[in-house]
Amino acid sequence: MKKRILSFFVSVCLLTALAGAAQISAESAILLDADTGNVFYEKNADERRLIASTTKIMTALCALSSLDPDAQVRVPEEAARIGGSSMYLKAGETVSVRALVYGLLLLSGNDAAYTLAEAMGGQEACCARMNALAARLGLADTHFANPHGLDDPENYSSGRDLALLASFALHDPDFAAVCGKAEACVDGRSMRNHNKLLSLYPDTIGVKTGFTKAAGRCLVSAVRRSGRTLVCVSLSDPDDWNDHIALYDEAFSSLSEALIAKKGECASRIPLADGEGTVRAVFAQEISLGRFAGEADGRWELALPQFYYRRPEKGAVLGTAYYKIGAQVLAQTVLVCG
Repeated sequence: MKKRILSFFVSVCLLTALAGAAQISAESAILLDADTGNVFYEKNADERRLIASTTKIMTALCALSSLDPDAQVRVPEEAARIGGSSMYLKAGETVSVRALVYGLLLLSGNDAAYTLAEAMGGQEACCARMNALAARLGLADTHFANPHGLDDPENYSSGRDLALLASFALHDPDFAAVCGKAEACVDGRSMRNHNKLLSLYPDTIGVKTGFTKAAGRCLVSAVRRSGRTLVCVSLSDPDDWNDHIALYDEAFSSLSEALIAKKGECASRIPLADGEGTVRAVFAQEISLGRFAGEADGRWELALPQFYYRRPEKGAVLGTAYYKIGAQVLAQTVLVCG
């Protein structure tokens, strides 16, 4: 993961009143757009709750940003006996950071979480790193007391905070590549993802399950369709798979695909310095994007030179076009000389 914080604009606009939402059995839930922050549905979304192994979203982000994936880490004795969900590490063995991250996100290994935390300077140092990132992301209802999510009154979050955290995490290609795999074999270890939505629901791309008796069933999921990504969170939800599917079905029922750029279409004309004509900046490719009913209109923002001294060759790259809804870039393409 690149050491950076994504700018994330959060809107409280309710795009759609989801009729089936009344049937959601979760104590707390939210469905939002990962790019614009627009909220489709929420129920007690700001209530602080135990979050079980969804904690590991933040653990993984911190590990990916601070550790070399090829580094070999020794498994401490405490990790091997921590209990709960496990990737079955043995005390004293060495495991790559990469394998530990896979074991963390696919198998929900508490032993992997503990081992990664030790590699980041110890349990307290790891939690300090996790809480610092939560603060930088503005997650006001979140605090981490451990890297694995086993019950602790000081390890909590809200549905909204977890949805925003997952939205941020999915912008990191390393995190997204791991949490979206239904199964993997890393360093000879075969793993199958606990997230059944990856096989139950089309276009699911992650994110993380969780369960303890005190927290109940917790699920953070994400679906990407027609260039749009929705994130759903449910906490203390006995019917989480079906609830997520119902919310996604209703939200995506209002999605329609719109052509936002035609290949060869002129986006702008750039003057020549001598005043003798202009250079046509055209879209290099056709781009379609899903649009939700009731969503604000998007706009193209162009990054182009103010003028040219001489006419570029046809097909030469002139700049970039960014398609935005609000402050968020949902699509981009190069502009070429037409």
